[in-house]
Amino acid sequence: MTSGIEALLSTYPRTRKPLPDSHKAIYEAQYRINRDGAQPVEALAQRLERWMHRRVASQRGGPVLELGAGTLNHVKFESESAPYDIVEPFRALFEGRPERSRIRNVFSDISEIPPGDRYKRCISIAVLEHLTNLPSDVAVSALHLEDDGIFQAGIPSEGGWLWWLGWRGATGVSYRLRTGLDYGYVMRHEHVNTANEIVAVVRHFFREVRLSRFPAPGHHASFYTYIEARAPDVVKARNFASRRTGVAQA
Repeated sequence: MTSGIEALLSTYPRTRKPLPDSHKAIYEAQYRINRDGAQPVEALAQRLERWMHRRVASQRGGPVLELGAGTLNHVKFESESAPYDIVEPFRALFEGRPERSRIRNVFSDISEIPPGDRYKRCISIAVLEHLTNLPSDVAVSALHLEDDGIFQAGIPSEGGWLWWLGWRGATGVSYRLRTGLDYGYVMRHEHVNTANEIVAVVRHFFREVRLSRFPAPGHHASFYTYIEARAPDVVKARNFASRRTGVAQA
């Protein structure tokens, strides 16, 4: 009989739900509005998201690897003395920004990181819910951690009631007023993993996992969830990562 986690892992890699053409035409511009907080509702969302940034930055030390660094909006929360690498395939999001000078190495995919490179912290903010190959990315991240390294992630409490009410009543309304379109199509396209699925995957590859939520404890009473994981199961991570590359990871 297949265990629950094995059944979950077997659903990857996942495929995004396609965007209707009407959304595709404005997708990049609307993404920038969301990330930059360029409209009042999106600016409020950015202020709420600072909870995730602060929780991730509560741990110090480097080198740091950030997955899905986007517009580099987390960099200002981190110490300037820590070497800082990022994984971000869309260079247009960060090129030309002042924070770019803080970045040591840029990788388009986590598989590009040299096998021997190790990090004190592997971090992400509002990224894991988007990853179509989530278990592989978490496994490879685990293999790039130092012996006492930490995997940290801030994620929306996707699948919970408060999160659903929040985006429907705020970002969803703002998006419809600007575009006349239903933001639900964008959410179903972007968010391919629920919070509970993400936590289950992290627990599979790490022996020590702690969670905290905002603004209240409990999956359905929170907008955001913070994950802090230590002590990776290197055997599990190496075995799963080899499925991605066909080559055993160092």
